[in-house]
Formats: sequence, C-alpha cells, structure tokens
Amino acid sequence: MAIGRRMLLAVGLIAFVGIVAWLNRKGYQDAQGGTVGLLEVFYYSAVSITTTGYGDIVPITDSARLANIFLVTPARVLFLIVLVGTTLEVLTERTRERYRERRWRGRLKDHYIIAGYGVKGKSAVRVLTAQEVKAENIVVIDNRPEAIAEANAAGLVGILGSASSSATLEDADIIKAKAIVVAPQADDAAVLITLTARQLNRGITLVAAAREEENAQLLRQSGANSVITSSEAAGRLLGLATRAPRLVRVLEELATLGEGLDIGERPIPAEEVGPLVNLPGNQLVVAVVRRGELLRFDDPRAARTEPGDRIVYLYSNSDPETET
Repeated sequence: MAIGRRMLLAVGLIAFVGIVAWLNRKGYQDAQGGTVGLLEVFYYSAVSITTTGYGDIVPITDSARLANIFLVTPARVLFLIVLVGTTLEVLTERTRERYRERRWRGRLKDHYIIAGYGVKGKSAVRVLTAQEVKAENIVVIDNRPEAIAEANAAGLVGILGSASSSATLEDADIIKAKAIVVAPQADDAAVLITLTARQLNRGITLVAAAREEENAQLLRQSGANSVITSSEAAGRLLGLATRAPRLVRVLEELATLGEGLDIGERPIPAEEVGPLVNLPGNQLVVAVVRRGELLRFDDPRAARTEPGDRIVYLYSNSDPETET
C-alpha cells in the first residue's frame, strides 16, 4: 500500500513537470531547433525528473529556465527522495522479516501447525488458545494471502504456501512440532498433506478432517492418528436432534470448550493410582488410556488405574479443578 502511494506520487511529479513544461513550451526547443509538442513535453518531463537528461530538449528562454530552477529541480529532488526511500523501505522490511523469522524459529518447539485456515482451522485454533496454548506457538499454513493476513492479525505465525509441499512444512519446522491439524477444503488435499507430514515427522500427532466418511479410512492409512468426519458428524447430530434434542445440547457443550460440561485428558499422578475412587469426585472417568490403548469405562481393566495411565474424563466448567 505504501509503495503504491509512492508510485502515484512519482507519476504525479512527472505529470506536474510535464504541465509546467507545456505551459512554457515556447521556451523549449529540440536538438534540431524545432518547437516541442505534447509528446515531446512529457518525454522531457520523464527524462528530466529521472535525471536521465539526454539534452535533446532544452529550455532556451529565461522564463523556461526559471521554471526549471524553481519548479522542475525541486520536483526532481523529491522524486529521488521517493525512489531512495522506497528502496530503503523494501530492504528494511525484508531485513525485519528475516530477523522476525529467525527469532520465532529459534524459540519454536513443541508447537502446533494448522494446515488450512478455514472454518475448521479457525475452530481448532480457538480450542488450542482456550487450552492456554500461546498464539505464538501456533503456525498457520494457507495458500490464500488474506487467510495468512488474518492469522497474523490474530497473533499467529502465518506461512503462505501449500501444506502438501515438503518445503512449506519444513518452513513451519514440522520436525520440532508437537501436532498438526490437517483441515483443507478438499479431502484429496488432506490425504496429500497427511502423507507428506507423516513422512517428514514420524512421531507427530496428526489429526485430519474429512468431508466424507469414505475418505476417513484413507486418511488413517496415510498416517492420521485421528480423523474427524464433518459431514457424518453433522448428520448424526441432526438425526439425534429429532429424537433427543437435550442430548444434542450436551454434545454441543462438550464440543465447545469452556462452556458448561467439558471433557479433558490428563495423566494419573502416583497418589491416584489404584481404584477409580481415588480420583477427585468432580471428574467422571469415561476412559483410561493405557500404553496407547483406549479402555472404555465399562472395560474391567479400567476399574483400576496403573502408573503411566491417562484418563479421559468429564467435568463441569465451573469446577476449580479442570486440569487437562
């Protein structure tokens, strides 16, 4: 925007000098001693204000020379200031961007990558920030400049490019990332991003969104740890709402972090190992995670917790103990 304004100013200065020369056109002549017309006037304006100065059109009267001294020369100096200032601004901005990039790369570790800053990507960011993940630890990848501008305005790190590109994911430091959310507009793009991300980082937690259920299995085979099917989930909620609207309200609360009933996951400390009665009463255990296996609450093995277990539990958002 600033460069555009300066370009308009430069064009305006050329037009200004052209008008001055046109008003004094009888005081100019070309190299053959002939008079100058409109084209010659603006040609003289362009080569004069840019300090090219071929000398083929010159002022020959006192009034034309005075106009050149007091009007054309200041305009020429102002043009040079605009030219040099724009060059310095571009170089300074590039240097600032490189410095800023080096800074965030230096402190970036265990961060979250959002591949696709649409409705799903923005919702994922809201959940992460609600769970006290700092905005500077979230990197957004999108191929739309307006999406990156919006992410940067929200304090996130934005990278313009395709998340299916290895170079773009490497720019996002996927090797040091904790998790990646794959949420593009199309399922085929999600599969390609998942394959690329899993190849670059075998141990990263990879969560993908799919529009159609038939593509969910393909995403899992591509390396996704979890797949959320948006159309199927919406369809199930619509069906439930026709028969049990209050149940849907509970599910909506669970899906909206920080409102009403919430769901969390946390490790089991040493003092809570043993029967589930050892756990706080305000946390309703729905599953136990043991060595990567999910044990539902009705599994006999989930009746007692063991060292290294994690629990998935329900809690009221008004409870003071909501550690996740």
